[in-house]
Amino acid sequence: MTTTQGATSTAQKSRHSLGRTLRAYVALTKPRVLELLLVTTVPVMILAQGGFPSLWLVLATVIGGSMSAGSAAAFNMYLDRDIDAHMQRTENRPLVTGEVSPRGALIFAWTLAALSTVWLWLTTNGLAAVLSAVAIFFYVVIYTMILKRRTEQNIVWGGIAGCFPVLIGWTAVTGSLAWPPVILFLLVFLWTPPHYWPLSMKYGKQYDDVDVPMLGATRSGSQVGLQVILYAWATVACSLLLIPVAQMGLVYTASALVFGGWFVYESHRLYNRAVRGTEPRPMRVFHASITYLTLLFVAIAIDPLLPF
Repeated sequence: MTTTQGATSTAQKSRHSLGRTLRAYVALTKPRVLELLLVTTVPVMILAQGGFPSLWLVLATVIGGSMSAGSAAAFNMYLDRDIDAHMQRTENRPLVTGEVSPRGALIFAWTLAALSTVWLWLTTNGLAAVLSAVAIFFYVVIYTMILKRRTEQNIVWGGIAGCFPVLIGWTAVTGSLAWPPVILFLLVFLWTPPHYWPLSMKYGKQYDDVDVPMLGATRSGSQVGLQVILYAWATVACSLLLIPVAQMGLVYTASALVFGGWFVYESHRLYNRAVRGTEPRPMRVFHASITYLTLLFVAIAIDPLLPF
């Protein structure tokens, strides 16, 4: 091999290694969770504005919110790396595979936390920045460090962290809070258990093996299914409260009823199959919950833009 060929090969390996490292750090932020962040943040900003906010404000809020959520996810992976190594669902996470060191992940998480807070403070307002910092604290300390390994209700209260994007989106536009974002906060809070508990049913044995008391690992399928039904109904009822409070129109009203009815129907199917002793297919409800929330928030974005 000539000197030139050797240098070329070394450069290619270096670029490949750098690419793997960058992808590993991106994976620390749980990109799929960031997608839900966008789904719940931008429509609320449109609702708060009563139209399209400035593109710069939307971008600034999304960038700050993404860094905040990415920070929380990175802290979570750092703290859960011991159990992630023993679960098939999480065994390919960067800290388990060694692509990112624990020290590197911790520095990355703290850096994103600081940057997101300062960024939101400078580009939106102080209240949005404070709410972002509280969301990180709630997910990392209250959920990951305190609740997750101690109670089967962990995701109920720990899921509060995922409710903050609606508050951040609203305050980024208005600089204050009001009843519409509070209702949406409650909606996401009620939605989180019927969204996550089916997933915990699917991976119940894995959670049981690492002594994490997710409801799907500690209760029977029928018991979990019943809880999913109750929370699904509560979620849909909460979504209807937004109609009079935010003066929502036909698009949102129809969407809340139709998509909410579908979400409840899928929840009942999960319970009925568990009671009959057939395969409950929990991932069907898990994916349905994501689709439901996405379509509902799309309706929230569209409704203020229409004249009726």
